[in-house]
Amino acid sequence: MTLKNILVHLDQSDRCWERLRLAIDLAQKHGARLVGLFAQTSRAETVGVVAVWPPESYREAAAASKAVFEKAAADIADAEWRDANRGSAQEVIHAVIEAAHHVDLVVMGQDAGGEHGVAPTGMAEQVILNAGRPVLVLPYVGKFETVGARPLIAWNHSREAARALNDALPLIANTEHAVIASFVRHPDVERAAARDCVAHLACHGVEASVETMTPDGVGVMDMLLNRAADLGADLLVMGAHGQIGFPYLHRGAGSRHILAHMTLPVLMSH
Repeated sequence: MTLKNILVHLDQSDRCWERLRLAIDLAQKHGARLVGLFAQTSRAETVGVVAVWPPESYREAAAASKAVFEKAAADIADAEWRDANRGSAQEVIHAVIEAAHHVDLVVMGQDAGGEHGVAPTGMAEQVILNAGRPVLVLPYVGKFETVGARPLIAWNHSREAARALNDALPLIANTEHAVIASFVRHPDVERAAARDCVAHLACHGVEASVETMTPDGVGVMDMLLNRAADLGADLLVMGAHGQIGFPYLHRGAGSRHILAHMTLPVLMSH
């Protein structure tokens, strides 16, 4: 499996360059087309009161984004910059979701508080839930030279987890070793399912091992993040909003917690 069409979200945030750099690396590695979508809200004081859309501040930001993208992606044979040209938060989110429908992978940044002039708060979660495509989310701090060399895969029997595992295959094809974290409710069933995951990954040339984990007062998602840190993982793979097998979590609580507290790149599928 390969990636042949990648979308990266662009805006004026400080972290935009880091995710653009990663998206370019992935496009070059996979020989993929790269689409850079500039999508951000206009400043709060201008939304709904401008006489002409887009306002000058938005046009300047878009022009700057295009210049940076075209220079950075100059060595990619098929690279395209686009302007979503939307104003409100809802319109911006919808534009990214629409664009995501037609690619293999979406690269986005973690919400950084919804500052004026950048992405709407909650956009990453909305794209994950509605795009129908895997979304690779980068934390708003840290530099990541590799993504997928040392993956940690969360497994909980859900449809979302199964899809995430398969969606991750292009990113983990050359992994050193993958670890599958399976949370135990019924040990025999969990171990059997985890063995099937190992066999499936082996069919794609990925070596993996299984760790069964039992929540003991520490939140399940915090256990995942702690284990990722212990392993030196450079990618967490998980289904979004799949609560089956994750006890004591309301639907969606786990993925929201990860999106709020992530310390490494996360691939989520829904």
